[in-house]
Amino acid sequence: LAAEAGVKHGVVQDKLFLPGLLKLRRLVEGGFFGEILSVRGEFGYWVFEGDWQSAQRPSWNYRAQDGGGIVADMFPHWDYLLHELFGRVRTVQALARTHIGRRWDEEGKPYEATADDAAYGVFELEGGAVAQINSSWAVRVHRDELVEFQVDGTQGSAVAGLRGCRIQHRGATPKPVWNPDLPQPEPFRAQWQEVPDNGPFDNGFKAQWELFLRHVVLDEPWQWDLLAGARGVQLAELGLRSSAEGRRLPVPEVVL
Repeated sequence: LAAEAGVKHGVVQDKLFLPGLLKLRRLVEGGFFGEILSVRGEFGYWVFEGDWQSAQRPSWNYRAQDGGGIVADMFPHWDYLLHELFGRVRTVQALARTHIGRRWDEEGKPYEATADDAAYGVFELEGGAVAQINSSWAVRVHRDELVEFQVDGTQGSAVAGLRGCRIQHRGATPKPVWNPDLPQPEPFRAQWQEVPDNGPFDNGFKAQWELFLRHVVLDEPWQWDLLAGARGVQLAELGLRSSAEGRRLPVPEVVL
């Protein structure tokens, strides 16, 4: 309808404009990885149940009847990140779970958590790479940021969060040997190199809003339209269906 009416439209895809992901895009566009083989993502943190400590998220997030659930929340983000950086999602296989079934709302009243609070997804991408992303509000953080993506390629690997990005090139890759009888001599984390900023980074929402306003006023190119938003919703719907049916599903291309 918007296209037929000649209305300029768009959706927010703010994670693309965060420093760590911009550095990752720079690496992809510069050919750092060679052939990209896989993407591993870990997102989440412990959201308190709301009884002895208040929850960091609103109670409706945990009620399916109110539109809650981590699949509906996060799979649209994973769709545009994978699509923009590595290739269109071709298939999805997901397992959604409600790990914590009882929570307390903003008034301190207990309620049944009916929505999924964790999801484990495997995505086949156009071009052959495989992405595996775990999303959870019932996990304790043992990483540098609340979300991290590890990208492995034939020529190098990277670990990117919201702000930081570290790399290891093929020529600097250690050669560990499996021996559980001895302490590990390799300082694996210390063997990665931080990617420099090479310039300032603005607020992610602000950066995309400015691009959209330039599209509206100056008719500059704009790619994050309502179809991009529909693609994210489709992946969330297919993720929930995949979990319910226990099988891998194809992801059709969204077109007008």
